Amino acid sequence: MNPPTNAQHRLSTYTRGIWPLVWPIMLSNLSVPLLGAVDTAILGHLPAARYLGAVAVGASVLTLVFWSLGFLRMGTTSLVAPAVGREDWEESLALWLRSAVLALALAAALLAASGWVIPFAIGWMAPEPAAAQLAISYCQIRFLSAPATLLNYTLIGWFIGQQDTRRPLVILVFTNAINIALDLLFILGLGLNSDGAAWASVCAEYAALGLGLWLLWARIGRLTLRQPWRLRLRELRRLECYLPLIRVNRHLFVRTFCLLTVFTFFTAQGARAGTHVVAANAILLQLLMLTSHALDGFAHAAEALCGKARGAADRAEFVRVSLATTAMALATALLISLVFALGKPLWLELFTQIPEVLEEAGAQFHWIIALPLLAIWGYQLDGIFLGSGRTAAMQYTMLICTVGVFFPLWWLTTGLGNTGLWLAFSLFNAARGLVMGALFWRNLRQ
Repeated sequence: MNPPTNAQHRLSTYTRGIWPLVWPIMLSNLSVPLLGAVDTAILGHLPAARYLGAVAVGASVLTLVFWSLGFLRMGTTSLVAPAVGREDWEESLALWLRSAVLALALAAALLAASGWVIPFAIGWMAPEPAAAQLAISYCQIRFLSAPATLLNYTLIGWFIGQQDTRRPLVILVFTNAINIALDLLFILGLGLNSDGAAWASVCAEYAALGLGLWLLWARIGRLTLRQPWRLRLRELRRLECYLPLIRVNRHLFVRTFCLLTVFTFFTAQGARAGTHVVAANAILLQLLMLTSHALDGFAHAAEALCGKARGAADRAEFVRVSLATTAMALATALLISLVFALGKPLWLELFTQIPEVLEEAGAQFHWIIALPLLAIWGYQLDGIFLGSGRTAAMQYTMLICTVGVFFPLWWLTTGLGNTGLWLAFSLFNAARGLVMGALFWRNLRQ
């Protein structure tokens, strides 16, 4: 066996140094789909599938709405990380304040529009009538959490930009622990079913906001500020102060909206195929969310570290971060695929005992085994591109893959039913990695 080269040794040492940043992000990310998995498992063991179907449809609408505004998290990190690289702590605090103002304005707009957005979205997805009414009620309750949800995005983005990944972990674990406890109380204890899942989420989001603001205040006290309140609050009324944030967020909004359109369309097609199909797809998507959130830990680390390297104008550090985080992410993706392949029956039976749902989920499970290896490249390059400030490239890549890959493939494979839907979705994820990889290689050579 050949001894490792100096370059291999340096990369190995560097990857070990990244773990302290990665593991809190990974655990905090995993807590999000684990919450959805608990909701799915509790509702999946109720006697009727309509409650699980209703939450699958309603959560898809909420995901489209709230995650479309996930640029508040990504955009905040993208701007704060370079400020940290320049050691401009006052500007990093000012960036959070601007993001918070923008979050509150968007939350007010969502609440004002919810009366027509929710019925329209549920009607477009066309679930069965029994599930449709439950889904509308679920969404109406969940919309009440909009201010807390969007402010939490900005807080988590700011902490990650500060190279602080432990506080987001504390916030998300705290939130999901409350949510799971309230799920058990509201769904099983009080018999509120799908409405109980919605109320549990609303209460948990506001609890998370309170904790996040307290942690922010504690973090500010530890920063070395030349002038502690050199934030010029009056500037929050000036539009030009928001222009850098708006420019970054514009690209991220389009990118995220395209991605969530694919997910929402995916759920809608399952809903039109019947309650058991949409319920089976909901279970498989929960497993996919576990995968994507785990692998996003490396993408978030790349985002923060690449952004810091950009702020410090250190190209060599940027390349090292890109290589090290990608190598770690690929190894993790291989492990996840292996775990899914070996534990297929166990994974499915954790979520439901309804025979028709188990049969459909089992027939499509091979996609869940393959997707970690197909999707890892897109996840990882998202983080690298975001850290390097190339948000326009992220936008155009997602537009190309949505319009030019997913929808044409779905149309060509409609005769295959749910299998064709999963095929189009899997190749869409693979195409993202190929297009962004080609752009990354071209930029690196230049």
